Amino acid sequence: MATGKGISRFVWRTVLVLLLLSVAVVLPFRWIDPPASMVMLERKWQQRDKPYTITQQWLNWRDVPRHAALAVVVSEDQNFPHHYGFDIEAIRKAIAERERRGHLRGASTISQQVARNMYLWTSRSWLRKGLEVWFTALIELCWHKQRILEVYLNIAEWGDGVFGLEAASRYHFGIPATQLSAWQSALLASSLPSPLNYDPAAPAPHLLRRARWNLGQQQRLGSKWLVSLEK
Repeated sequence: MATGKGISRFVWRTVLVLLLLSVAVVLPFRWIDPPASMVMLERKWQQRDKPYTITQQWLNWRDVPRHAALAVVVSEDQNFPHHYGFDIEAIRKAIAERERRGHLRGASTISQQVARNMYLWTSRSWLRKGLEVWFTALIELCWHKQRILEVYLNIAEWGDGVFGLEAASRYHFGIPATQLSAWQSALLASSLPSPLNYDPAAPAPHLLRRARWNLGQQQRLGSKWLVSLEK
């Protein structure tokens, strides 16, 4: 029969191995462009019984229009340059809104979304939330902010089988991402909360309102606001 000391040693060794494995699957992507994400693989699996194509073309940071990057940060996480993976104030507001209205408003940062998209699955559970916290902390520790945003812009889902800014720009507007206008960027960014339900090329009134707000925020903040992310 295993002793308590033996069980404790086994548990600690298992935890250490899992920690090292998680670091091993995060740290290399500081320099290496990931070939796929877990969401891409999950979508492919969900559509395994019929033809399904994943469209993605990696866009290096130097080729990302700054107004497109700004539009996404405005839409998804305006405190992105300043937090360490978790926006505590946004979480507090989300909890307060849940107490008032009975539903939870989204408070995920871009770093959290990268953690989910890259390493986890889409269905919600407490296990996924716990792993999301861990991978978010690892990503913030191992990568710099510019890299986090670059990866996000390349793995975000922008339509059925459409992943990344370059594929989204070509799919919705028929142009490379380098030619995106500030307005088109605002439309793409504003569709991110529900990319399978919004069409940036034929925006519904709700999406138009969101895009106008986004464009106004872009103009208010200015592209220099992203300078702190440059490495």
